[in-house]
Amino acid sequence: MTLRQDRRPGAGRLAPSPTGGLHVGHARTFLLAWLAARRAGGPVILRIEDLDASRVRPEAADAALVDLRWLGLDWDEGPDHGGPRGPYVQSERRALYDEALDRLKADERVYPCTCTRADVERAAAAPHAEDEGPTYPGACAGRSAADAPALGDRPFAWRFRVPAGPVAWDDLHLGRREVDPARLGGDFLVGRNGIGPGYQLAVVVDDALMGVDQVVRGDDLVPSTPRQILLYRALGWTPPDFAHVPLVVGPDGRRLAKRDGSIKLATLRERGVDPRLLIGTLAQSCGWTTSDEPSSPSDWIGALDLAILPEKPWTVSFP
Repeated sequence: MTLRQDRRPGAGRLAPSPTGGLHVGHARTFLLAWLAARRAGGPVILRIEDLDASRVRPEAADAALVDLRWLGLDWDEGPDHGGPRGPYVQSERRALYDEALDRLKADERVYPCTCTRADVERAAAAPHAEDEGPTYPGACAGRSAADAPALGDRPFAWRFRVPAGPVAWDDLHLGRREVDPARLGGDFLVGRNGIGPGYQLAVVVDDALMGVDQVVRGDDLVPSTPRQILLYRALGWTPPDFAHVPLVVGPDGRRLAKRDGSIKLATLRERGVDPRLLIGTLAQSCGWTTSDEPSSPSDWIGALDLAILPEKPWTVSFP
C-alpha cells in the first residue's frame, strides 16, 4: 500500500466525533466549513472521527448525520454515500495510520516513550497553557525507533521529534500565524503501542488521502496546527489551508460542550425549532445580515468571507 496525497481544489470536510450530540457551536463551525467548500466549488467530505473509543457512543454517529441534514447541510462523500477515498470512519482506517507511522519510524521521526503524564508533569519546569499540558522534557528522546522491541512488555507511546524553531502559516481567518511547537508542548504523541494512532497523525493522514484542500475548524485547535504541518512535511505532503474560527460560548462565557443539553441540535429539533431560523441566527452572528430571518445554508454561499468574520466568540442566546 502506498500513501499518496490527493489534494483537490476547494475540497472541505465535516468531521464530527460521535462522543455526544452536536450543539449550536458545532452547527456554526460546520456551516462555515460547508460554505467554504461550496463557495470554492469543491466537494464536501463527511468523516466520522471515532478513535477515542473510551468516549464514543455508538448511536452518536448516526445522530450526527441526522443533525447535519436537519441543518440543511449535505456532502458528496461519506459513510452513507461511499466514495473513492473511503472508508470514511476513522476506526476503519487503522491500516493507513499504521503505514504512516511505519514511514515515520523508518525516517527516525518518532521514538518510543515510556513516560507517563505524571512523569512529564513532574519534570516540567516552565508554565504552560492549561489546555496543552506541560512541555515534554525529552526524557526518552535519546531512543531510536529501533529500540522499541527492547522495551518488552513496557507500555509506551510514539512521540514525534519536533525540530527547533517556529512553524508559520497564513490562516484564512486569523492571518499570518507563527507558533513554536518545541516550546508549546514539545515532542508530541502520534500513537500508543498496541492501542492505536493519536489524533494528530490520524487527521493528517485522513485529510491528505481524502484530498482535503481547506480545513475550517474552531480556534481552540490552533495549537494543533503547527504539529500537523510538521507531520505533513515529514510525510512528504503539502498542508491544506487552515481557517480557525471563533467558538460559540454560553451566557457565562464558557465555550459550549456536548453536555450542554439545552443547545443541542437534537433538543432544538425536538422543540420544533425551524432549522432555517437557526441558520438565519448563525448568519447574523457572522455579520452577514442584521436580522435572523429564516434562510437556507445555500443562501449564504456568496456572503462568506472567512477573513472578516467577527473576531470574538459568539455568545449564543438561541432558545
